[in-house]
Amino acid sequence: MSLGTVTPILRIFDEGMAREFYVDFLGFQIDWEHRFEDGMPLYMQVSKDGCLLHLSGHFGDCSPGAAIRIATTDVDAYQSELIDKQYKHARPGVKEVPWGGREMSIKDPAGNTLTFYNREPEISA
Repeated sequence: MSLGTVTPILRIFDEGMAREFYVDFLGFQIDWEHRFEDGMPLYMQVSKDGCLLHLSGHFGDCSPGAAIRIATTDVDAYQSELIDKQYKHARPGVKEVPWGGREMSIKDPAGNTLTFYNREPEISA
């Protein structure tokens, strides 16, 4: 028995702002979109490298204001890339945290917090 990866579902309210934030600013790509019919809320998957997120406009799927942590190989390089984009709604900073390491937290347009952190190097057995 083994467990697989986790795919968080994050609530969105404004599709245009969600696309601007996740695609244009964070650099994710849209993998697929789904609506049960025209005029229904959007449910979509976005990805960047090995990170998958589901974004939902449906009331019952999840609550706004969630917090997730996303491992990265170089949070400082990612922060520099984001700052260069001059996104009008966020200028994230990187900070040292008391438990060790460096992190960058950003709120999306729905109030969800994404914290990117330096992944610990894998230890060989």
